[in-house]
Amino acid sequence: MRAVVQRVLRAAVRVDGRVVGEVGTGCLVLLGIGLDDDVDVAATLARRIADLRMFADASGRTNLSISDIGGRALVVSQFTLYADLDHGRRPGFTGAAPAGPAETLYEAFCRELSARGVPVERGAFGASMEVELVNDGPFTLWLDVPGGSSSSS
Repeated sequence: MRAVVQRVLRAAVRVDGRVVGEVGTGCLVLLGIGLDDDVDVAATLARRIADLRMFADASGRTNLSISDIGGRALVVSQFTLYADLDHGRRPGFTGAAPAGPAETLYEAFCRELSARGVPVERGAFGASMEVELVNDGPFTLWLDVPGGSSSSS
């Protein structure tokens, strides 16, 4: 499972011109789900994101988590994080999980992040979305949790 986590002042997702999810201070999580991912991987990634110290404390040091600042997360599925760009000019997406299993794990990730005290807004799984954000910093992180049951440690 892969995530691009962006610290934001605000972010929103629109489908057909209608806002389906939005947050103020917090983070935008672009979430890619691979073929070997499972619920343990989703839980591991949610824990890592909930615990990330990516917000500034009173001294300006990144010592606070999203929960510490009372922030929210906007989670958007993005299978293109599994693009294979090794050959040719057109990306291949054979490393991304099929829609059915991916949606199940997307929802599991969102539930786990919420269970860790982070209010979660969602994009629209499988829809063509407009994602708008104001990146704070900019501060953007890439997290990669290998698929399979061995990654839950």
